Amino acid sequence: MYRITQLARQFGLSRSTLLYYDRIGLLSPSGRSESGYRLYSTADRDRLAAIATFRQAGLTIEDIRRITAASGDAGKSVLQRRLCDLGEEIKALQAQQHLLAAMLKVQAGVTLPVAVDKQTWVEMLRAAGMDDGAMEQWHAEFERRAPQAHHAFLLSLGIAEQEALLIRNRSAGNSEEGAC
Repeated sequence: MYRITQLARQFGLSRSTLLYYDRIGLLSPSGRSESGYRLYSTADRDRLAAIATFRQAGLTIEDIRRITAASGDAGKSVLQRRLCDLGEEIKALQAQQHLLAAMLKVQAGVTLPVAVDKQTWVEMLRAAGMDDGAMEQWHAEFERRAPQAHHAFLLSLGIAEQEALLIRNRSAGNSEEGAC
């Protein structure tokens, strides 16, 4: 049998985390000592190992509760949903990574090849999973961090000076239309 502090240390958790798990019914001790201390069995330890693994995989406490309380298929659907969500998060992060790399190239004075025009750029952003709102946010961030580089980038896409200025105004929070 394990005392609460011993078990918590094995998993790099705090004692209060195990108390919380007990309070919400996720992991209750198998017994109590004569002094009233919580005692955890090997089965409790194994359950905590599973809980810790699920947490490392990014599952919420509620998802873990569903998995541990459910039979095979219900738990499987929670894991599949998390896997899909994680895939979407990775796509979004990759899109951000590519955009930041492009921003750095523009700031360094490296221009994009002429083959990348406004339409191609917008199609690439959409393929990376960005909607209109995300694109507007990207432009706003670019404008905030490097306004001149943002302007040069827009011109490198073959956008006319007047349209580039409209996009920059909108990105800066002005109400004029014109973002791509």
